[in-house]
Amino acid sequence: MELFFVILFLASLCSFVLPDEQGEALYALRSSLNASSSQLADWNQNQVNPCTWSKVICDNNYKVTTVSLSNMGFPGTLSPKIGVLKALTTLTLQGNGITGKIPEEFGNLTSLTMLDLENNHLSGEIPASLGNLKRLNFLILNQNNLTGAIPPSLSNLQSLVSVQLASNGLTGQIPDQFFEVSKYNFTGNSLNCGLNFPHPCESNNGGSSSKPKVGIIVGIVGGILGILLLGGLLLFVWRGRHRGYKREVFVDVAGEVDRRIAFGQLKRFAWRELQLASDNFSEKNVLGQGGFGKVYKGELADGTKVAVKRLTDYESPGGDAAFQREVEMISVAVHRNLLRLIGFCTTPTERLLVYPFMQNLSVAYRLRELKPGETVLDWPTRKSVALGTARGLEYLHEHCNPKIIHRDVKAANVLLDEDFEAVVGDFGLAKLVDVRKTNVTTQVRGTMGHIAPEYLSTGKSSEKTDVFGYGIMLLELVTGQRAIDFSRLEEEDDVLLLDHVKKLQREKKLDAIVDRNLSRNYNIQEVEMMIQVALLCTQASPEDRPAMSEVVRMLEGEGLAERWEEWQHVEVTRRQEYERLQRRFDWGEDSIYNQDAIELSGGR
Repeated sequence: MELFFVILFLASLCSFVLPDEQGEALYALRSSLNASSSQLADWNQNQVNPCTWSKVICDNNYKVTTVSLSNMGFPGTLSPKIGVLKALTTLTLQGNGITGKIPEEFGNLTSLTMLDLENNHLSGEIPASLGNLKRLNFLILNQNNLTGAIPPSLSNLQSLVSVQLASNGLTGQIPDQFFEVSKYNFTGNSLNCGLNFPHPCESNNGGSSSKPKVGIIVGIVGGILGILLLGGLLLFVWRGRHRGYKREVFVDVAGEVDRRIAFGQLKRFAWRELQLASDNFSEKNVLGQGGFGKVYKGELADGTKVAVKRLTDYESPGGDAAFQREVEMISVAVHRNLLRLIGFCTTPTERLLVYPFMQNLSVAYRLRELKPGETVLDWPTRKSVALGTARGLEYLHEHCNPKIIHRDVKAANVLLDEDFEAVVGDFGLAKLVDVRKTNVTTQVRGTMGHIAPEYLSTGKSSEKTDVFGYGIMLLELVTGQRAIDFSRLEEEDDVLLLDHVKKLQREKKLDAIVDRNLSRNYNIQEVEMMIQVALLCTQASPEDRPAMSEVVRMLEGEGLAERWEEWQHVEVTRRQEYERLQRRFDWGEDSIYNQDAIELSGGR
């Protein structure tokens, strides 16, 4: 049975990391753009599914539909390999320093509806192959160094609603068909508009309404807005009078007596307010980056230090209202070991979340990324982090309605406040689970090495996928090592931290497991207890893993001995069966004709 799970896990792992043409094309684009190590850091060339990468959006069939890389300062060129993305509908690369030509292969992007390459340093002629993009609505090539004539093939683009070719070095005749487009701009070129045209020659912003008409429209719109504002003010006053008793809300924190955390209305921040707080989202203020986006350190006008998460791949069918409902639901999850949400900001194109700034950063930082002069986490703090994280996850699983599954539990997502108390972060970006529905996701969220095997292979998550990730995080606390580390191959050891620890545990080499930075300042019995809890949490079968409430009790010293003894009995039995099967398979070539071997293979 263990062999079956090993094979299943490895097969799932392979399917997750073997490259495909979408991932290869996007990674080739990243390389050709000369992205720095901090830019698009999660674009992994060994990862088969680029749908979890930042700046990339996919459809339900895992086909890349949107790549948005605006204003990132790329100095390189465009890769022709991007032409394989046949489902791509939106490609935006404006505001970079991209040089070279527009590849002919862009004409293969037959699903494209928007191509925005504005404000770069592109040169050469506009490829005639762009005439193949029959679905193209927006062609935006302003402010480049493009030369030559506008290809006649572009006259075939019947779906165009906007053509922006201003500030280039284009010459020749403007195709007549372009003057039928709603919006066009050809200024700043040496183009010939032709003779006797009864329309604006170089630019058109979608219509030339007269001033009186504009005044009438403005007056009507202003009147409507005034009525809406007055109605909104009256509604606000009425609700304030009739629902004043709801202004102060308290939420009980599970497991603690007489401790209540107050929270009121979430603050809705203005975009400009967060832009100023983060110094225009400066790279020097980046605290971290993950699958959901970058996190920036900021300081509000009143001096409050905050962390601003700028979401890059949030998809909300209902737009702003749906996002706000979800955020308000998440804000109800209040616990001392969960990161508190201060507020949010939405614009037509942006979604941002605002949290308190955690001055001691993450557990992963304190384990592996310390700067000179900073102290390593001591053993008592690591024990406290283990228990605090377990309590936070227990609250999400067992005290929230609907329950919340984190889906990416790891040391990097556990933050430390000023007292080094564990605070689970990013849970608000996980899927809110309705217990009445089957939770099958459209794409696997998480980090390799932390993902439970059943989630990786089926896409079905549950509380027990979090338990598995928590077990791996415990091993990170004990060892100080990453969940996957290919440098261990140099020592002929296991790449996966879980396998590495299992091996040393069987060999009774507990001291070899513990982080060397602790300099033997730890209690070996407590280390053994934490490893036992971790191994119970990372069993192959989700049904065998404990609930987080059980984990809390085991860390507090209740019930671990009995659970561990039961696990050892099962584990020894499985290992003996595995070794017996292995011996049969190792009999030699002639043994395949042995009847027992034939029956064994037939049964499998």
